[in-house]
Amino acid sequence: MGFILRAGVLFTALLLLPFASCIPASVRRLTGTVTYGGINIAGFEFGCDDSGNCDPAKATPPGQSGIDQMNHFTSKGLNAFRLPVSWQYLTSSIGSPVDASRIAAYNKLVQGCLNSGAEMCIIDLHNYARWNGKTIGQSAPSGPTDEQFAELWRQIAAKYKTQSRVAFGIMNEPHNLNMETWVNTAQAAVTAIRKTGATSNIILLPGTNHQAAGGFGKRSGGLAAVKNADGSKTNLIFDVHQYLDSDSTGTHASCTTNGIQGSFAPLTAWARKQKRQVFLSEIGGGSNDSSCIQYLSQTLSYLNDNSDVFLGWTTWGAGSFKQSYVLSETPNGDSDVPLVAQCIIPSFVK
Repeated sequence: MGFILRAGVLFTALLLLPFASCIPASVRRLTGTVTYGGINIAGFEFGCDDSGNCDPAKATPPGQSGIDQMNHFTSKGLNAFRLPVSWQYLTSSIGSPVDASRIAAYNKLVQGCLNSGAEMCIIDLHNYARWNGKTIGQSAPSGPTDEQFAELWRQIAAKYKTQSRVAFGIMNEPHNLNMETWVNTAQAAVTAIRKTGATSNIILLPGTNHQAAGGFGKRSGGLAAVKNADGSKTNLIFDVHQYLDSDSTGTHASCTTNGIQGSFAPLTAWARKQKRQVFLSEIGGGSNDSSCIQYLSQTLSYLNDNSDVFLGWTTWGAGSFKQSYVLSETPNGDSDVPLVAQCIIPSFVK
């Protein structure tokens, strides 16, 4: 009986493949596709460097253009968007309440994401585990504390706890961390989020080394100990990044690898052993480069083949990026750059 039901669902899914964005997550996995696929809509984090120095005056909110882009991408079948924002944009000083006017501006983008029909809208705190050069929980006595970090996430979670499609990416690209201490910091944020009643939202847990997928289990595997307030690990997803250029920085137009053997295959084996899932929240390549179209297509195909481990991905990036940016995925009206048209959409929309 079980086999007949699975076969029937699979047959239905195959009939619906041109309309993949409408296929439920359970059916997506049966057809060998990750549950979520989409693009970063950047801008609210502009003005940040990887020391966590962020000038909110340099933020470039995507505004209506960002919302139009999400509507465009969902019409093509994508269903997930990551919405970076800096800590300094949300609050004027460390430990102070979230600024009402600033969160209102950012919320317009979040609501635009939800209204687009996207199945996942990720709030991404884009601060590299730092505030103005000081590492969270690791730069006492002058640096940000775990309690201040958790309080920020408490305020954010309280606002979105009834929106199960909103995911919380607790930090972008932490680096140079004491991992035992970072695990405690991540735990503080998760506990604060769950205690608001945001029990069904996905929380993305990033490791050190700029969230690198390669070596994640070895460097950042301690994050497997982080738990929900009820002791479970439901909807706690490891969050990784991987670029495919020569030095894995995402600063070159050409790609030199698909990252499978060096990064994704070891991560898959480790996560499967842990019985945990992974989300790839940044990957990309030159928007008009044939090597990136080739290698990124191979990468996303691998993720589809291992969709029991990989929950999904969001590529980098669109939003406020101009077409001249080397990794730009910003559409020109209804026209997509080659990387999006020839690789990203076909890899998800079967």
